[in-house]
Amino acid sequence: MARSPDFHHRGSGGGGRTNLASCLLATAFLLLLVVAATVALFVLFRPRDPEIRVSAFQLPGFAAANGTLRFTFNQYATVRNPNRAAFSHYDSTLQLVYAGNQVGFMFIPAGQIAGGRTQHMAASFPVDALPLAAAAALPPGAAGAVEVDSRMSVKGRVRVLRFFTHHVQATAGCRVGISAADGSVLGFRC
Repeated sequence: MARSPDFHHRGSGGGGRTNLASCLLATAFLLLLVVAATVALFVLFRPRDPEIRVSAFQLPGFAAANGTLRFTFNQYATVRNPNRAAFSHYDSTLQLVYAGNQVGFMFIPAGQIAGGRTQHMAASFPVDALPLAAAAALPPGAAGAVEVDSRMSVKGRVRVLRFFTHHVQATAGCRVGISAADGSVLGFRC
């Protein structure tokens, strides 16, 4: 009877080392691939602060009497979300400051701005009494100018890939020149 060849005979033991080396090489490749994908995602989806641009101010209902101004302060702005993910804003404010004192304030309602989109915002609140120390020195009928500061702050968060949350914030400060005679906006600088 002829003897069949022994196919189960192991060689000098080099096959085990080859398998181990292959597994280590595959693991290293997969780790490198995961790191590269993570870096690429953070470069592409890097969270950025929103951009605020103030476009106009209005003061309807303007009245001046006894060195005090009363008006409704209207501010129109656009908020652009430069991120690929949606920007959820909350705890945002608009305040009006004259001579270092806050004379008007409002919370901006919470909302969401889609990725790469711009949202128009209009804010309005009454200013009941803006005392003018210099107005008492002006002769009747003389026109003067008043400067107030508008400070808008938009805070919120951006979720990248529904897993990573980043808190972002943008502010816009503008100096607004107002005619004390008729309440017209003389100009503004942001």
